[in-house]
Amino acid sequence: MATNEQTNTLRRLVLRVGKGSLMFTTTDNQSQVVFEQYPINSSITMAANLREALRTNDILTDSYLRTLIMVDSPVLMVPTDLFREEEKVELYFHAYTKKAQQIVLHSVLPDLNSVVLFSIDKDLLAVINDRMSQPSIIAAMVPVWHHLHQRSYTGTHQKLYGYFHDRCMEVFSFAKNRFKFCNTYTVNNSSNALYYLLSVWKQLGLEPEHDELHLVGDLPDEEALTNEARQFIKRVFFINPSGEFNRAPVTQIAGMPYDLMTLYVKGR
Repeated sequence: MATNEQTNTLRRLVLRVGKGSLMFTTTDNQSQVVFEQYPINSSITMAANLREALRTNDILTDSYLRTLIMVDSPVLMVPTDLFREEEKVELYFHAYTKKAQQIVLHSVLPDLNSVVLFSIDKDLLAVINDRMSQPSIIAAMVPVWHHLHQRSYTGTHQKLYGYFHDRCMEVFSFAKNRFKFCNTYTVNNSSNALYYLLSVWKQLGLEPEHDELHLVGDLPDEEALTNEARQFIKRVFFINPSGEFNRAPVTQIAGMPYDLMTLYVKGR
């Protein structure tokens, strides 16, 4: 029988770095997911916060075979046939204002014929590479894109998705094995979110009587947004993770974002 120490070394640590947030997940000796949101000290850098967490947090002081880091930062989608790794830094900072300490990374999305570019703080990356076991880094949205892409094949109607997290809204749609649309918006209220959703809906030429709008995550006001949206779009749905993932235990964990739930239920 394996000892607790031996069992710990077989586990994976998942670290989610958001806009002013730091979350850790792993599994205990009964294979139950353990989740913790670390209290960020806003007066110091994220790298300094992680260093402190590594020194004091019980989850992080354990031993792990490997580590997955999910980074929530602005993304740039590039078709696979146009992607050149040596050009990714120039391409990314052509789209976003360059910050001195940012390193550009990429995640390959083979099912969607795309490569997503994203960035991470240089000092934070140094801490991860120095202190984490076999770190693998992906954009936080990767599990969500993969799962909802597969979900988009159900039924015959086109679908537009809105995923709310970290005071922003990810809006995307698929056309078979590629993105039809993908963008991120800062949202403060339901009216603000509805304005962007309807703008994208019109841009894509979706049909208000037949096509579908699916909303998921931490909506600013779920009831108000869905009711307002139904004034313009007939088929509006709110994705309840518990129902969608067949009451998986991970969906009952308070504060866990939908992308982390999706990672544990559906994988990367």
